[in-house]
Amino acid sequence: MSVRKKGLLSAGAAFAVLTGLVAGCFGGMQAIANSTRNQKSSTLVAQAEQKTLTVIFPNRSDSTDLQTKANAVATFLSKELGTPVQAKIGDDTAAVEALRGNTADVAFLSSRPALKAEQLAGARLYLAEVRPTYSGRYTYNSIIVVPKDSSLKTLGTSKATLEQLRGKRMAFTSPTSGSGFIFPVGELVKQKLVPNRDRLDAFFSQVVYGGDYSKALKAVVQGQADVGAVSEYAFNTPYITDAEKSQLRVLYKIPGVPAHGVAIDDDVPTATRERIINGMLKLNEKQNNELLRSLYNSTELVKVDHTKHLAPIREALKNAGIEP
Repeated sequence: MSVRKKGLLSAGAAFAVLTGLVAGCFGGMQAIANSTRNQKSSTLVAQAEQKTLTVIFPNRSDSTDLQTKANAVATFLSKELGTPVQAKIGDDTAAVEALRGNTADVAFLSSRPALKAEQLAGARLYLAEVRPTYSGRYTYNSIIVVPKDSSLKTLGTSKATLEQLRGKRMAFTSPTSGSGFIFPVGELVKQKLVPNRDRLDAFFSQVVYGGDYSKALKAVVQGQADVGAVSEYAFNTPYITDAEKSQLRVLYKIPGVPAHGVAIDDDVPTATRERIINGMLKLNEKQNNELLRSLYNSTELVKVDHTKHLAPIREALKNAGIEP
């Protein structure tokens, strides 16, 4: 009996030891598993924090060697954000598609592409560019120019001034240009001179598109058009020479064109977005400002409200009968 109990006790003791060991091993294994999960989680967080941010810099006619300049800005932002930043060059359409396809996080955009980026990618404009050639600091004028010796005059009312364009040869910049097409056409509709953009041929004797500001202006200088529509900042070098400018004058101004700005994709977390905005605002500081100026001749970036800033282009598009 005693032997059997002893054996049972030994078995119980052995079971207790065995279960203790198993529990100990399981606890150790669980601790290892938890540690592994924690390490993996930390690694994923670190990887997320180190995600490369991609910024699209669209080509513009007044920018040269843009990739080199954009790379310098990306290097600056990488240091400021503590996150790798890469710069890519592409036109406005490519920039919007990159935001839409989540292959870019940030893009410098003009006003109409910024609307398209909002529509297709949920991106919003947070910063606008300031230039010394902008009448409104971060808004500018669309201007209608004529030869210096033209008989057309700036009259007492907008409608009277624009009525003089009836039957004239018109050189727009391009059908997608804000200041070089959308705003002037929207103004013609607003003044009830044309019903929409599809009826321009009933008002003008000829409509041509220069393709860019320089060509639209040169068409007027060279007598291929009687009137041209461009941005006010294009009424300077490098778009035209001083000699060419001296042969032209501004007949009419349409204010309020939204300046180009910086759009950020809606997939970018709020905290990261704020870091991007603050990092870019540091380009305004004296020691960093040349990096900003070298891109598009902008002297400063300012915070803007996306909806308010783009309201004028929405109205112009609506007036002109053009889809945003």
